[in-house]
Amino acid sequence: MNTRERTLNDLKDFVFDHQRLLVLTGAGVSTDSGIPDYRDQQGQWKHKPPVQHGDFMSQLLVRQRYWARALVGFPVMQQARPGEAHRALAELEQRGRVFHLITQNVDRLHQQAGSTKVTDLHGRADTVSCQSCGYRLMRYAYHQFLEQLNPGFTGLQGVTAAPDGDADLERDDFHRFQVADCPRCAGIIKPDVVFFGDLIPSATRQMADQALAVADALLVVGSSLMVYSGYRFCQQASQMGKPIAALNLGKTRADPLLSLKIEAAIGSTLQALIDQNPCPQA
Repeated sequence: MNTRERTLNDLKDFVFDHQRLLVLTGAGVSTDSGIPDYRDQQGQWKHKPPVQHGDFMSQLLVRQRYWARALVGFPVMQQARPGEAHRALAELEQRGRVFHLITQNVDRLHQQAGSTKVTDLHGRADTVSCQSCGYRLMRYAYHQFLEQLNPGFTGLQGVTAAPDGDADLERDDFHRFQVADCPRCAGIIKPDVVFFGDLIPSATRQMADQALAVADALLVVGSSLMVYSGYRFCQQASQMGKPIAALNLGKTRADPLLSLKIEAAIGSTLQALIDQNPCPQA
């Protein structure tokens, strides 16, 4: 038996031996869909750290820079389609092997692939809302307003996309960018995602905690777990005596807590698991 076969057998045993498997996914699940991830295999930043919630809310220039970059970078996320990993996890849910999925991603690709029992831990990037009155609209519609106000910031070429609908766009005229405020109350419009330094909504947190409480094992897929909001599920699972496995290229913050660690290509490994176990009740 070669190394790949042993890897698949170990993963198969973990997935198919636990009736209530909880899956926690991160950015590594969506890289095959063209959405960049945040960190390298050592857990270090590949890009500048994301915007901080407090800075976005308190500084107009930060909002101007954020939305200018988003006009360039968001189409990458908007046009992305589910990859092998998303489809395989949806298939495992349909087979009754994954009873719930918590994702740190905001791209909604799990839902597009067919997963229905999903908690979007960090929100969703395809809608925006007013932070004062709660007015909400689709992000593409808000971007249309911004494009009309800022024609010079659209259609830029040769700009590298960054995670979560951002782009590595550096200019010295962000102060000229016009941000559209809420049409109802003139409040601040923000994507419906949890920025760094912000709090996960209590209802979202409770749903995720309830899923972990009734799970009998936790599988981490495509996450370094360097952000505490994801890592804490491994901490809690370990304290509860629940086995934890990870399928991830590179180190994770939870490596000392894992009962199984598989470093392999995520999409192809999950798809091979499906292909080698075609029976829905395997």
